[in-house]
Amino acid sequence: MSKFGVNVPNGAVVLSPKEVGKVIEETFPSNQELVVKSQILAGGRGLGTFKNGLKGGVHIVKRDEVEPLAAKMLGQILVTKQTGPTGKPVNQVYICEKLSIVNEMYFAIALDRASAGPVIIACSKGGTSIEDLAEKYPDMIIKVPINISTGITNEDAAKAVEGLAPKVAKKDEAIEQVKRIYKLFCESDCTLVEINPLVETADKKLVAADAKLNFDDNAAFRQKEIFSLRDQTQEDPREVAAAAADLNYIGLDGEIGCMVNGAGLAMATMDIIKLHGASPANFLDVGGNASEHQVIEAFKILTSDKKVKAILVNIFGGIMKCDIIASGIVNAAKEVSLKVPVVVRLEGTNVALGKSILKESGMALITAEDLDDAAQKAVKALR
Repeated sequence: MSKFGVNVPNGAVVLSPKEVGKVIEETFPSNQELVVKSQILAGGRGLGTFKNGLKGGVHIVKRDEVEPLAAKMLGQILVTKQTGPTGKPVNQVYICEKLSIVNEMYFAIALDRASAGPVIIACSKGGTSIEDLAEKYPDMIIKVPINISTGITNEDAAKAVEGLAPKVAKKDEAIEQVKRIYKLFCESDCTLVEINPLVETADKKLVAADAKLNFDDNAAFRQKEIFSLRDQTQEDPREVAAAAADLNYIGLDGEIGCMVNGAGLAMATMDIIKLHGASPANFLDVGGNASEHQVIEAFKILTSDKKVKAILVNIFGGIMKCDIIASGIVNAAKEVSLKVPVVVRLEGTNVALGKSILKESGMALITAEDLDDAAQKAVKALR
């Protein structure tokens, strides 16, 4: 953010307690109090709890307390309302100056379907979750759609500043900060820039005190510096493995693993599982031209989830041929030693050959004639 001229607190990242002393001396020679923030890819850090018993992932402490506090955070698991009970590992701690804050606001830029472009969201109250703000103060949240062709105008930025209603910051400087944040949003290929709180300080500056940024995966090729910072220990290992195999996978909390080709068919499969009284364990789209190797990798990912009690394979053979999928299923079943029921529904190109491969495999596979039949059999297999 500072590269784009956005005001941020002076700070530095540390990876080990040994680095703390040097960072404090070099970066904060005269600060008597500092903020220590655990770095994880989840919100709610301040109210989180470490599995070692330490309460809170964000603390304001005296200078000599920074190193022992960082030691209690680094390498530990922080559990917040967004991480779930498993939590996330803290591999980095951010140390920054304590600001003299006179006002807290909320500011974000997101992608908006309704206006088919970016939208600025501003609220004169901040420091708490936007969901709480929306519930308590719905009229205080203003939205300013930005024309993607012309970009942000002074009028757009002024409307956003009006929504923020700063108390001490100069209006023209606030407008300039809004325009710089928008420039950051576009040039960094962001899908979200959320600053909460955006604060006014005693010296009348507008400062991004805390922020969350999301980036478009499709822009990784031109945002190499940003994507080089990726920390896969913060991600679902199943999703990491799926990405390596070029599979589209999102983990869920259900008990029926799904392997489908095509996003629309995958969504329909998830819906019909729910309709018949169970829950999908994942979204998994193997795509239109998956190889046998990818099918095997997909099965490995599905069976690595201990919550999965049955697997539903739903393939419509267009570009993807049913015999390729059938061979992949059979080989995967042999390779991963499947211990859960597998229901298979094939339709489309080479479907007869695919069904023949399944039948002659000698594997205990449950075949289905259509999607509804497949879902019913998968739900029944749970019992």
